[in-house]
This record gives sequence, structure tokens and C-alpha cells, in this order.
Amino acid sequence: MALKRLAARVGRHLLKAGLHAATAESCTGGWIAKALTDIPGSSCWFSEGFITYSDESKVRRLGVPPAVLKRHGAVSEATVRAMAAGALRGSDAHVAVAVTGIAGPGGAVPGKPVGTVWLGWATRSGGAIRVATALKRFRGDRESVRRKTVRAALQGLLIR
Repeated sequence: MALKRLAARVGRHLLKAGLHAATAESCTGGWIAKALTDIPGSSCWFSEGFITYSDESKVRRLGVPPAVLKRHGAVSEATVRAMAAGALRGSDAHVAVAVTGIAGPGGAVPGKPVGTVWLGWATRSGGAIRVATALKRFRGDRESVRRKTVRAALQGLLIR
């Protein structure tokens, strides 16, 4: 399914459920928010996006604890959990998706090869925030890893 059709499906899902979404993106650089806002009428269900490419911006804009980044690294489950929760706390959204990964061609470290991506989806229910995560190992060049990340992020929004 093309990203545009998938994003439109996400929009219909959110609109029907009366939900607003936010994004917190690192390796995709705003591509998830772009896919969503390419859909006419997206202002009815999309709140805002945070592009937090650097560790400093993850701390400043999303409240990711510096200790999490130091201990686990930017590409980790702990970081994506904090990013997703931070996107909800920093917006009026009901659901948020966060991504952090190594799109390549460089950046790989032991245990985290190119294509390693952590995704997180946060939901707000009352005052509580719940976060679900997924680790993906995508193959391909930088463009392919990023496109697959956007697709996985959007697909995850359909089940929230």
C-alpha cells in the first residue's frame, strides 16, 4: 500500500475515533508528519510534530532524560518510550508515534547495525500514558530504511 493511501487510512481511523495524533521523529526527519499532513483535512486529526534529530533536542523538546540517552543511547527502547510519552505531554494529542533509528549509510555501532529502528506508540487515557514499542531491523539503503520506518509507524497508529 502506498504511503499516501496508508496515511489517508490513518486519518479516517483517527477522525472516526475522535483522536488527534502527534509525532516525535528522529531518523525520519519529519516524514511521518509530512505523510499525515499531505492528506486534505488532516488538521481535524493531526496536532503537531516534533523533529528531534539531536540528543539535545530530544532532551529539550520531549523531556527525554539525559541519563536514558547516556545509558541506553539514542537508538533504544528506553529513548523511544520517552520520546513518545514526551510528544503526548507536549501536545494536546491523544496518540503519538515516535521513531529513532540508524538509517545509514553510517552510524552503526556494535549491536545496532544500519536499519535498526525503535518505534513507540503512546496513548493517553485519563491521566495515564501507555507506550507500546517495537524493534525493527530494516534492510536497504537510507531511503528504503526511512520509508519502511514511516510505513511501520503509520501501521501502528491504525491499532491504537
